[in-house]
Amino acid sequence: MATTTTTKNKRKADHGARLTDEQNAESGFSASETLSENLQKVLVDLIELASQGKQAHWNVVGTNFRDTHLALDEIIEAAREFADTIAERMRALHALPDGRSDTVAESTSLPEFPQGEIATTKVIDLITVRLEDTVSTCREVHDDVDEEDPTSADILHAVIEKLEQFAWMISAENRVPRS
Repeated sequence: MATTTTTKNKRKADHGARLTDEQNAESGFSASETLSENLQKVLVDLIELASQGKQAHWNVVGTNFRDTHLALDEIIEAAREFADTIAERMRALHALPDGRSDTVAESTSLPEFPQGEIATTKVIDLITVRLEDTVSTCREVHDDVDEEDPTSADILHAVIEKLEQFAWMISAENRVPRS
């Protein structure tokens, strides 16, 4: 009798953002390799944030389930919209965004999300960390992005503002007043 083993996807992805070939590019401003790579870092973290948010959304249980479940939907929607905005900005600058699952898994800065049911209080802590990690990526690349392309930096400002607001709001669920 043959035995089967389950292994993680072993594909070697040709991952990372690249630039379009010059002959296929429209005229106008083109991203440098550095700008492309910096926006790619933000893109993969946003995609991963949305994916992990969905995992949490499906598996959260416990006190304040409904509120947590709905708050996760808001975070997921924002992460997806921001990812789309970043990817479309990259294309406008003749960069090639890479949102394939292998690329995201190999290059995200976010820690892996646990499998199975998770209590609301734990989900709140886990998602807060992931929101803060995504913001850290945005802040890490911000100055280099701003130096080359202030318009892309403006997008990062919007991402930072909204994700920091989510981190504050969702983490407040587990906080207690200081005495």
